[in-house]
Amino acid sequence: MSQQDLGSNGQKERKDMKVLLVHAHPEPASFCAALRDAAVDTLCRNGHEVVVSDLYEQNFNPVAGPNDFGTRRNADYLVYSLEQRNGWQNRTIAPDIAREVERVLESDLLILNFPIFWFSMPAIMKGWIDRVFLSGAFFGGKRIYDRAELTGKKALVTATLGGRDHMFGPNGVHGELNGMLRHLLQGTLGYCGFQVLEPFFGYHVPYISDAERSRCLEAYRTHLGKIDTLPILRMPTLDDFDEVMRPLPKAT
Repeated sequence: MSQQDLGSNGQKERKDMKVLLVHAHPEPASFCAALRDAAVDTLCRNGHEVVVSDLYEQNFNPVAGPNDFGTRRNADYLVYSLEQRNGWQNRTIAPDIAREVERVLESDLLILNFPIFWFSMPAIMKGWIDRVFLSGAFFGGKRIYDRAELTGKKALVTATLGGRDHMFGPNGVHGELNGMLRHLLQGTLGYCGFQVLEPFFGYHVPYISDAERSRCLEAYRTHLGKIDTLPILRMPTLDDFDEVMRPLPKAT
């Protein structure tokens, strides 16, 4: 920690962050949208700068394809990840992708806010990741996890769902929610180098009372108020693996 990170009393000072909040819900009056608004209000009140990418409002195209690139390295055969690298390097990638990539790169904290559909995220959110998380710009080769391009940034997943809280967990009928979303928490965010914060979930939201919704919103505001001290999910470190990603022997 450098001296400039310390206040006059020697305590660590909180640094204001640039936040990108990506919201994916088709209903503008949804509880998921209320969580979005609570996040913007809470974070701005705490001195952070928030940019919102509302995917449905933007009519974001979630389908990755050849039209994502103004020019192609190989016009005869599409290898999407290779064309991502070429398109980003030569600035010929589609403008809607470039805008979102720049927003991610400029942010200190990425919040993904969505309803859980079929143990996962909505297709429009998955498509945003497919098109925006660029090979070369965010990761590549052995530049993954703690050696990826986005190390130093934080990510928070906020999701709503219809199930009750007792349905999830080690003994719940559906199992652990973090395990259900491992493809996102580890396979996407952790893979690209983010410090992945403990997620926030709003349970049973289509069926609870207004008073319960208010309590959930207040709990979310409290969660965001502790953004600097929230637990960070454990991710692999490449220090534990050899050059071909075989696990190194454990020290005894």
